[in-house]
Amino acid sequence: MKSIKQLAAAVLLSSSLGAGVLADWPQWRGPDRTDISKETGLLKQWPAGGPKLDWIYKDGGLGYAGFAVVGETLYTMGARGDTEMLIALNVKDGSQKWAVPIGALLTNGWGDGPRGTPTVDGEHIYTLSGQGNLICAKASDGTTVWKASMRDLGGKTPGWGYTESPLVDGDKVVCTPGGAKGAVAAFDKKTGKVLWQSADFTEGAQYSSIIAVDHDGKRQFIQRTMAKVVGLDPSSGAVLWVTDFPGKTAVIPTPIYHSGNVYVAAGYGVGCKMVNIGSGNKVTEVYQNDVIINHHGGVVLVGEHLYGYSDKAGWVCQDFKSGKQVWAEKKALGKGAITFADGKLYLLGESDGQVVIIDASPEGWKEHGRFTLTPQTKNRNPKGKVWTHPVIANGKMYLRDQELIFSFDVKGK
Repeated sequence: MKSIKQLAAAVLLSSSLGAGVLADWPQWRGPDRTDISKETGLLKQWPAGGPKLDWIYKDGGLGYAGFAVVGETLYTMGARGDTEMLIALNVKDGSQKWAVPIGALLTNGWGDGPRGTPTVDGEHIYTLSGQGNLICAKASDGTTVWKASMRDLGGKTPGWGYTESPLVDGDKVVCTPGGAKGAVAAFDKKTGKVLWQSADFTEGAQYSSIIAVDHDGKRQFIQRTMAKVVGLDPSSGAVLWVTDFPGKTAVIPTPIYHSGNVYVAAGYGVGCKMVNIGSGNKVTEVYQNDVIINHHGGVVLVGEHLYGYSDKAGWVCQDFKSGKQVWAEKKALGKGAITFADGKLYLLGESDGQVVIIDASPEGWKEHGRFTLTPQTKNRNPKGKVWTHPVIANGKMYLRDQELIFSFDVKGK
């Protein structure tokens, strides 16, 4: 069985023979959960009105679930009626390949339905419903292989539902039920057997997704909760290190690891923090400030600079090593989500659906095109916004507004 990284490498190798490199996007924030696409040969400047629209799928269901794209299939989730569904679409024309139920509808004042992103690993796909049903299914037709409930592991559904995207690493599937039995749990990815729960780390689940990193020659899982950021031993769930980072209301953005440093950000006025994991997993704070106060639109690290929306200053470039602000732009685009591909940042405004492409550069905001997502849903909860993150995969840009799923051609000519 090929791993996520092996599959991505194979696609890169086979696709690099032409003009540019195309790449799959098999899980939340891409193959290594950094939101950095390996694609090249994409449009450097958009035409007036934006890139060419390939298709719109209009039955994606309610929710904010993201996209996994592997080969000719896009995977996502959505709620139809009182049921949440795992859905597979043909990327060529947007037609549905299959859709299967994964659990009862999560209801919420900011919008019903699932929030996470499926993870594709070889012949199987793993996903977590809004109410905490972990599903392993066949990627070919959606047939359930096994399932588990976060509730059975002592978990309690967070206020906005389970939003985590399951991590597949080696022979394990890892996610965060939260609770006194252990905040993080690992399953055998083939059978669904519980391998361990983190007995020494027992906080409630929040909304972030786990990353797997190689640090100092050893693998570890990094996750965060309302008050802590933690590194766990993949073989046992034992705590390797922990640092305080108290959040407020909700903790959402995925951690970033680079060169022995772990960076986290949070909204609701909290800000950001970076720690260094030294020898023996000794934790040292590098900085903590409010340069990036990121709610849930995400932060990306490109080179030695971080980019993302800050509730304080707007779109921000932050120096990774020092934590200092390099530039900020508040007027050009409102709050939203971000991803990176081929030297550019793709930005999606959550309030109006504006989509903007700019240089990923510490030199400042340099725009290369924009358009407004059209049409937009009439089914969004009044408190909800365009919250699904953009994805770049195999020369396409995928966007979503509830039941409406869009594919745009962003490959250079």
